[in-house]
Amino acid sequence: MTTLNLENLLTEDESRYIPFPSRRSVVHSTKGIIASTQPLANEAGYKILAKGGNAADAAVAVAAALNVTGTSLMHVTEKNRLAQVSDPGCATELGIGGDMFLLYYEAKTKKIHGLNGSGRAPANLSIAKLRKKGFRGDRIPMSNINAVTVPGAAAGWLTTVENFGSGKLSMEEILTPAIELAENGFPVSELTATGWLVCEDALKSASPNGHELLKNGRAPETGEVFRNPTLAETFRTVAREGHKGFYQGRIAKEIVDLIQSLGGEMTLEDLKNHRTDTVEPITINYKGLDIWECPPNGQGIVALMALGILEALQESKRIPPISKMKHNSAEYLHVLIEALRLAFADAIWHVTDPEHSPTPEHLLSKSYLAGRAKLFNPHKQLPRIYRGEPIALSDTVYFSVTDQGGNAASFINSNFGGFGSAAVP
Repeated sequence: MTTLNLENLLTEDESRYIPFPSRRSVVHSTKGIIASTQPLANEAGYKILAKGGNAADAAVAVAAALNVTGTSLMHVTEKNRLAQVSDPGCATELGIGGDMFLLYYEAKTKKIHGLNGSGRAPANLSIAKLRKKGFRGDRIPMSNINAVTVPGAAAGWLTTVENFGSGKLSMEEILTPAIELAENGFPVSELTATGWLVCEDALKSASPNGHELLKNGRAPETGEVFRNPTLAETFRTVAREGHKGFYQGRIAKEIVDLIQSLGGEMTLEDLKNHRTDTVEPITINYKGLDIWECPPNGQGIVALMALGILEALQESKRIPPISKMKHNSAEYLHVLIEALRLAFADAIWHVTDPEHSPTPEHLLSKSYLAGRAKLFNPHKQLPRIYRGEPIALSDTVYFSVTDQGGNAASFINSNFGGFGSAAVP
């Protein structure tokens, strides 16, 4: 058998690209940059930066545009996979009916701020009530309307602009690019179309209004133009009326009417009482770099714990330096996967509503993470890990924005997965 050497098959001109991870150069900018999975959303954010907005203003514009167009990446391995957040109208994985988290670096003060824009479960929902409804086990199925939480994204967008925006643009100006995309329509991308098709049956069956997110009763195909004038009107209401526009009045009533009609417990009071929380970011230093995340109830602590475990493994010389390992080799992937499994196991057990059960601070201590690192076996996968078991897959949408002033927005906006509950008010 003859072994082919790739470099021998390339011309001298072609072989010079081999040392680089991609044939596309890294993008650099001096006036800000936007990184999301949808070019149309990037363009929406760029329009806001070009008008004098800052990273916070542009981030909200990107979130709203992604709400209209959908993200270009989506897990489609489980047919009709539903999730825990309702959404009044989105393409895939994210929307104004979901939740948001923000880390914002303010260049002037060199401070990192955090916002938790996730919503709580209905106040009337209790374990006893769920048992009466026939629920067994320790969780609510994602497809059930009682898994829906108060949508926090709308309030989070407004708080982002109020707390960190430039002050030069109104909310209406910031949402205009998304409004125009919703009213005029946009061509659906390939991966978004694929994800949409997977959720087509769920949209038809989850509520009487699924047709609003379908085209002639079906999921739009690749390249077809999809319009969503109802979502455009929702954005206009939020821009015009602020918090009250979404959490009181017409929109709130439609959300509650739908949820209660399907056997859910959410009330108008649940929406009226929702507020975005200002939070203190959590951090860990990994090899001289300060890494920041939003604190629980988000999952950011997993990344920090995994990094702490990796550092402990390297400091104890149980593994060679990560930088010396061959990228994506079996050894390299095994170390990363096991560190994440250990971190997820703790997070699944400990991370919940911090008002009722604060996450133990020791989870990020060097001594605790060094102890967890001792469980690592360099030769095989650990069996079931104490304190939980990592989930098989997850969905969320992340993007980031910087501006020419040096401000930066690290933004999550998510329905948990797919079209959320797929129920449309």
